[in-house]
Amino acid sequence: MAHDAHHGDAHAHAHWDTSVWPFVISFGILFLAVAFSLHFVYHASFAAVLTLGLAFPMIIAGVAGWTSEAMGKGEGLSYGAMGWFILAEAMIFISFFVAYWYTKLHVEVWPPAGNVTLPKVMPLVMTFILVSSSLTIHYAEHLLHLGNKAGFRTWYLLTIVLGACFLGMSVYEWSHLIHDGFTISTNAFSTIFFSVTGLHGSHVVVGLAIFMAGLPSVMRGSDIDEGFMRTAGLYWHFVDIIWFFVVSQIYYW
Repeated sequence: MAHDAHHGDAHAHAHWDTSVWPFVISFGILFLAVAFSLHFVYHASFAAVLTLGLAFPMIIAGVAGWTSEAMGKGEGLSYGAMGWFILAEAMIFISFFVAYWYTKLHVEVWPPAGNVTLPKVMPLVMTFILVSSSLTIHYAEHLLHLGNKAGFRTWYLLTIVLGACFLGMSVYEWSHLIHDGFTISTNAFSTIFFSVTGLHGSHVVVGLAIFMAGLPSVMRGSDIDEGFMRTAGLYWHFVDIIWFFVVSQIYYW
């Protein structure tokens, strides 16, 4: 009887959380896959661009909304879970780099026909911007720990601005390369180049979405969970480290 009463009480207090944001993210990823199919299978570039215009805002809004929702419930982001997530993401990047190394070392002529000369100065500037953003978020964490909310807000915003600048430069570089006829289907190197830089760019977008999720609380001067900041900062440092491999292997090797 006591067991039944306890069992019934547990059911009475069971709580199920529902959220629309995973649904939004899932559809964003679906539209992303559809956009690639439209461009590479059906050669419908205009439709692909329109679909991408739906996919990216949905993914960004979904990540930001889900993170903000979790923060509002006091759940934050799990530091340990983020570590496992980063490990899984690192394996994806490693697989791309291994494919690049294998392709480059097993062909007679490299770079392949149709290649263009990649810019050498821009990736260095982008590296400086991304490293700076990694330093600013680290300093923002430090100021938050000290209780300096005004200083924390300034360096937090600066991190977002630097991340947006990096993303803008990536889009600028892509647009110029595509305008010059260097697309993902030009040759083996172009496929790897756009795949790796695009994968990294998507991680920058996710990082910015996480920061944007915390922005309303930062601007209001509300209490920010230090665990959230440490976890978001860890992810951003991972994005920074991966970029060093992208620059050294794709642009300069």
